[in-house]
Amino acid sequence: MKKQIALSMVAMVVTVGSIMAQGQGGPRMTVEERVKAVNEKLIDFKLTPDKQAKTDSIFTGYYTTMQKEREAMMSSGGTPDRDAMRAKMLKLNIDRDEQLKLIFTDDQFKKWKDDIEPAMRPQRPNRQ
Repeated sequence: MKKQIALSMVAMVVTVGSIMAQGQGGPRMTVEERVKAVNEKLIDFKLTPDKQAKTDSIFTGYYTTMQKEREAMMSSGGTPDRDAMRAKMLKLNIDRDEQLKLIFTDDQFKKWKDDIEPAMRPQRPNRQ
């Protein structure tokens, strides 16, 4: 009886472990899905159709470039240079924000930087 309980416990641990491992590294959102997610967050800004088209263009370009940079980093083989990638992403963020400043009011841009942008970053699990 003890052997059956022990065997059941081992089977349960293996099953739970394999299920949890499958949840990591899932598919990334497409550029269009990301732009749609940003638009949902910006709905309170009540942008005019012209401004909405401009923000769509800015975010489409931003996410497309980001995706290309990530793919280039991954396909280069070897160990990715995190510092170089971080510098490129920081430059992309600065360029995007400079373009958004031309469209958003000061209050809208402040809300973007303080509330919306942090919520758009992918959350990473705590690794211990």
